Amino acid sequence: MQALLQPLSKLGEYEEIKNRIEKNRGILQLAGCIDSQKAHVIYGLGQEKKNRLVIAENELKAKELYEDLKFYYPDVFYYPARDLIFFEADIHGNLLTKQRMQVIAALLEKKSVTVVTSISGCMDYLLPISVLKKHVLHFKNDSVLDTEALKKDLINMGFEYNAQAETPGQFAMRGGIVDIFLLTEENPVRIEMWGDEIDSIRSFDAESQRSIENLDEITIYPAEEMILDDSVLEKGLISIEKERDKTIQAFRDAFLPEEAGRIKNMVNEAVSAMREFHDFSSAEHFIRYFYKEPVTFLDYFEEEDTLLFLDETNHLLASVEAVETEFRESMKHRLEKGYLLAGQTDLLCGKKLLIHKINQKNGIGICTMEQQKEDWQINDSFYLTTKSVNSYNNSFELLIKDLKNWKKRGYQVLLLSGSRTRAKRLAQDLLNEGLTAVYTEDRNREIHEGEIVTTYGYARSGFEYPMVRFVLITESDIFGKEKKKKRKKTEYSGKKIQSFSELSIGDYVVHENHGLGIYRGIEKVTVDKVVKDYIKIEYAGNSNLYILATQLDLLQKYAGADARAPKLNKLGGQEWNKTKTKVRGAVKNIAKDLVALYAARQEKNGYCYEPDTVWQKEFEEMFPFEETEDQLAAIEATKKDMESNKIMDRLVCGDVGYGKTEIAIRAAFKAVQEDKQVVYLVPTTILAQQHYNTFVQRMKDFPVRIDLLCRFKTPAEQRKTIEDLKKGFVDIVIGTHRLLSKDVVYKDLGMLIVDEEQRFGVTHKEKIKKLKENVDVLTLTATPIPRTLHMSLIGIRDMSVLEEAPMDRMPIQTYVMEYNEEMVREAINRELARGGQVYYVYNRVNDIDEITNRIAKLVPDANVAFAHGQMPEHQLEKIMYGFINGEIDVLVSTTIIETGLDISNANTMIIHDSDRLGLSQLYQLRGRVGRSNRTSYAFLMYKKDKMLKEVAEKRLHAIREFTDLGSGFKIAMRDLEIRGAGNLLGAEQHGHLEAVGYDLYCKMLNEAVQEERGMEQAEEFETTIDLEMDAYIPPKYIPNEYQKLDIYKRIAGIENEEEYEDMLEELMDRFGEPPKAVQNLLAIANLKALAHRVYVREIKQINQEVKVTMFERGKLKTEGIPAILEKYKDRMSVRTGKEFYFLISLKGRKAKEFYKALDLVLEIFHEFEALLPESSQKIPCSKEQ
Repeated sequence: MQALLQPLSKLGEYEEIKNRIEKNRGILQLAGCIDSQKAHVIYGLGQEKKNRLVIAENELKAKELYEDLKFYYPDVFYYPARDLIFFEADIHGNLLTKQRMQVIAALLEKKSVTVVTSISGCMDYLLPISVLKKHVLHFKNDSVLDTEALKKDLINMGFEYNAQAETPGQFAMRGGIVDIFLLTEENPVRIEMWGDEIDSIRSFDAESQRSIENLDEITIYPAEEMILDDSVLEKGLISIEKERDKTIQAFRDAFLPEEAGRIKNMVNEAVSAMREFHDFSSAEHFIRYFYKEPVTFLDYFEEEDTLLFLDETNHLLASVEAVETEFRESMKHRLEKGYLLAGQTDLLCGKKLLIHKINQKNGIGICTMEQQKEDWQINDSFYLTTKSVNSYNNSFELLIKDLKNWKKRGYQVLLLSGSRTRAKRLAQDLLNEGLTAVYTEDRNREIHEGEIVTTYGYARSGFEYPMVRFVLITESDIFGKEKKKKRKKTEYSGKKIQSFSELSIGDYVVHENHGLGIYRGIEKVTVDKVVKDYIKIEYAGNSNLYILATQLDLLQKYAGADARAPKLNKLGGQEWNKTKTKVRGAVKNIAKDLVALYAARQEKNGYCYEPDTVWQKEFEEMFPFEETEDQLAAIEATKKDMESNKIMDRLVCGDVGYGKTEIAIRAAFKAVQEDKQVVYLVPTTILAQQHYNTFVQRMKDFPVRIDLLCRFKTPAEQRKTIEDLKKGFVDIVIGTHRLLSKDVVYKDLGMLIVDEEQRFGVTHKEKIKKLKENVDVLTLTATPIPRTLHMSLIGIRDMSVLEEAPMDRMPIQTYVMEYNEEMVREAINRELARGGQVYYVYNRVNDIDEITNRIAKLVPDANVAFAHGQMPEHQLEKIMYGFINGEIDVLVSTTIIETGLDISNANTMIIHDSDRLGLSQLYQLRGRVGRSNRTSYAFLMYKKDKMLKEVAEKRLHAIREFTDLGSGFKIAMRDLEIRGAGNLLGAEQHGHLEAVGYDLYCKMLNEAVQEERGMEQAEEFETTIDLEMDAYIPPKYIPNEYQKLDIYKRIAGIENEEEYEDMLEELMDRFGEPPKAVQNLLAIANLKALAHRVYVREIKQINQEVKVTMFERGKLKTEGIPAILEKYKDRMSVRTGKEFYFLISLKGRKAKEFYKALDLVLEIFHEFEALLPESSQKIPCSKEQ
């Protein structure tokens, strides 16, 4: 990076500081540094030492510095601070630990590192790094490994044992395979053993569980920052117990029995967790009992090879004071109330000690203005002259003018662009303006005087060193506020595991031919010395049905919309067939309507828009975020619809905050440019206000008039808007159903946008239909539309689905904890201190006002209000309006907020009795916070004593997974999707959906739609196979029941040779070499798929013969059969009579020679394949996929 070091080396002050670094202890102050230039100086001075530690005043500043330093050090680390106040939650996401462990790993590897952290990241006490070092495991490809010992080590290191390693910090063991998901690696790692040696090490994909690449060695770092050896643990626990008894006595002497009881329970629980279960999640706050001399993050860096950079020294002091007072205050309260022991309050290195530690190190203070000395030991002060660069706000002419001026004065100019292509284009654009500019990727190339160089890189803002005539300009200086950078999208290869992984014993299942029953597990049955796995399903009247595991494809998990228990069917009864026929009829009707509606829309011609104008492009450039790929695709599709001559009717589905509104805004803008009027219809007044604000904000630089029509406007204002709509003065009108009144007339309506259509009543929907007749319509919805349903409606509805989350949403820190008022008070105070607002969810209307008063008492300076769905609508809207405008600090409300409020200023949510809410509700509620770039908090509270132990555990575990949007999220999605399906198809279909379960319903709908559109349906028949061979998955091979079911289901779904090979490969990869029984199982599945293709109904082995029965309406060319019979004349004969079948004999020519049934039958079926009619050689087989 010579190009960047060169201007610095000409600065006298820089050289002087550089020479002083070696012998420096204390702080050298460098003033005059601004924004992104700080990173430049850090880079220049940091060359002198192996490690660089940059300390900023808070998380936000640290993140900014981190982003800037990425340009100079691509592998810079960010070390987040631990939140000490809420540390005692039962569960917190491990994202934090993950980022912190990555730094520790780099330090232990003795790499040269650059770390950015906030000052609070240096304040909490940690284990000495030497202790962590003792617990690092390292394996090579042929190391000897004892798996039992490894299991114990991993649990001690904070890993969690699970059936498969899906999220960071988990590990799994099956047979000779160990899967570990390290915190320090992107992908989990699989170790395969051969005896007691390691045979191979490879990384694999957590989603599909398939291997990615081979590795030579692997280093395993702990998954927790707190590790305890047995001896340290025992000593520590004894001193904790001593202190416990002392504290209890003190409380009793002071006549405080409640506090005494509280501390007793709290400590006993923590101690038993550590002693019996080696669960060290609570050990972090007892650190002082285990290690008398804990250290801080600063001590992880060795003095001689580390340079410390302090960003704005005085701000650091203020920050330390604030963190310390907040912590000490909160600890004082908790000590008094008996929530903690005295030793637990000492988790934080105080200001005096911390400053003393920093003064001992080799530090450089980087600040804008000269700072007071205060407690710092400042050895010397220097001053650099730097200037910030003008912001050009998209004006290229100004930039050219400045560049010409700089060139004349012999400046070196470096322009940074966010991507290589843009950097090249920039150089080209400058050439066109008559300025010679060079694009280079070589960062070591010197920049000559008067030369302009463009390269690829990122900094938040540019700067200039007037003394040495050097200037750096970034893209954001030229084009205004920069776009957010895009993170790479992870592509999942392989099929998504079908939702069988969640099937547990006692769940309802639907069998296509027998109806609704209860799944009772897998049973192994031996018939005539042949072992097979059967699935047991219980039906009404205690009758059981056993089906072969190879026929799992006819079975689906029952998914209805409410949690009501469905009614079981009788085996062999008629009622299931009746239900199916009824639903089939209803589905046919809906398909007819849909297809007819679609055809009618296709006939009519709509207005044809012109391609995008310059204004449109400019308008889209001003979107402050990077669009996701799904979003771009949806925008593209919408514009295509507008530019074609058919009438647009597009549905856009996507989760809250995935950028649906932006799609609508761009479409509306396009319509307005051709003098068309746009109506944006929303279900509630609040949403109308919000969208109105968004639209006005986005279009403020363009001559577009936007009006709002809703209850918050006075009658006079409403009259004026209606008047102007008629005259065509208003371009876009946003409003509630008031827009559907008779008195609202448009001059030239071009587009209707409907938000959350499912929330309008029937009468409103009729009116909307009238409006729709020949205008382009865009419907937006947040209830996700299920994939399967989407597939069956393709070609009837035009849909765009947004599945990819937008960038730069800060992850939500989720804490699950027992309800305690101290916590609530602190959480609210902390949010209000940073100027934010709080949601408090309480789901019982009858005493919501009491809870509100309780909270108002806890935080007397906050303005607390409550809202629930039973209030008069006007009152509710007034409160919500106050909350949006920031007049209300804490909103106590029922779950009504789960639908649609978008307030970026509310970033803390507290959920009372969270164990009573379903996962999908929790998921949607949690989506209400975290709408901005600040860290947001969600506290899920529950009452500990009233909950049943086991159920509670399960629920909490689900919530824990849900912190990282793991499988809990999948269940929640399922729940929402079923609701979405009901909304899309209308209410009367809902009952039918309930009757047969969601999957079967979709299958029927798909068939009905295909039929209506005149596509030929393949006839349905079932193929069964019964060969005398063991075919099952032995428990030794896959011990976990869920995984076994899942694999059975997927084997049953095999459709061709290719999928068979793929499945075999996956089994070898995930579980090792499959035993004979599993190979047979796969081979049979493969045979079944082929048999189905050539119209075979049944294959049954009777001793030495195999009977092959054909489907009576099969479409094989019969004239080819004699030739096949001739070819296999010794082994194959035809029988006709009641039914037509082939007999294949397995006897060979010699006395004791037998053919393998499988190979012979497969060979003959391949011959049959040639007899299929041309069109159906590739027919999609009608087996459920």
